[in-house]
Amino acid sequence: MTKTKIDLGIPHSDLASCVSCGLCLPHCPTYRVTQEESSSPRGRIALMKQASETGFVDEKFVEFMDACIQCRGCESACPAGVGFGSMMETTREALATQTSYQPRWRRLGYRVLGWPNFLAFGSRVLSILQSLRVLPKKLGLPKIPLIQRRLVGSGHDVYLFTGCIMDAWMRETHRAVQRVVEATGAGVQFPSKQAACCGALHVHAGLGKDARRLAERTMSAFPDQGPILVDSAGCGAQLKDYGHLLGTEEAQQFTERVFDVHEWLADHIDKLPPNPEGKDRVAVQDPCHLRHVQKSHRSVYEVLGRYTESVALDDDGLCCGAGGAYSA
Repeated sequence: MTKTKIDLGIPHSDLASCVSCGLCLPHCPTYRVTQEESSSPRGRIALMKQASETGFVDEKFVEFMDACIQCRGCESACPAGVGFGSMMETTREALATQTSYQPRWRRLGYRVLGWPNFLAFGSRVLSILQSLRVLPKKLGLPKIPLIQRRLVGSGHDVYLFTGCIMDAWMRETHRAVQRVVEATGAGVQFPSKQAACCGALHVHAGLGKDARRLAERTMSAFPDQGPILVDSAGCGAQLKDYGHLLGTEEAQQFTERVFDVHEWLADHIDKLPPNPEGKDRVAVQDPCHLRHVQKSHRSVYEVLGRYTESVALDDDGLCCGAGGAYSA
């Protein structure tokens, strides 16, 4: 195997915080599938320690790091409070900047996420391919309209973050969220195109420089002090992490304005209209980044409880399989 020189840049104290108890193993999707120690959080941290000591990595190291879904389920299970997500992001940035881990074509693909006009064009192409039944259904793509209706604001009480993929493929979700928020009496406004992408996938892929650039752009799209609501768990987790990502007071103040839409609705639930009919029973799957990173998944049940009998899936917060950058 080819060995490549590297400096991971992870503080020794962070690596030493793992006591190798193994309580994370049952909560790791890749370990549950492979049953390989190196595919577990504990195993990956051991590999990081080894790379930090030797100053070299090989293809196997890259393979085990690349396979991590970054669901952060291990963090919820860890009694020592190990910040595995931060260590993985640091590792991937070192791989992306010091090795050929991140090929140029993939780098370009991630950069496209910050170009709303290109995404809009790509969405139209996908819509045409869907209508021609060229794309296999097993891809799981939602039905994408050929012409997207523009989102129209109704006031200035709260912002609704739109993002990249959510706005390109699931704009009707934004529209539905807008209707629910407006039912509380609040007016909704949408950010400028400067907030075209939060940078979450870039962070997960190790493209830290691109992620920080997108974070600065996104923050500039929310000039006043109104709450910023987010209806994507991954985007919400990233926006709330801008203080850590950028390390500035301005970024920290920005994160304090960010709420998952269910968090905000739970605080305004008395303003929502009552349910005149009987309650239907619905099953709820907790998104990884809402449960393990934002830790605000309970607000979903609080809001749904006003209108439904909500039941959590018996999966103990396991990843649904999308995996953000993992599937990208």
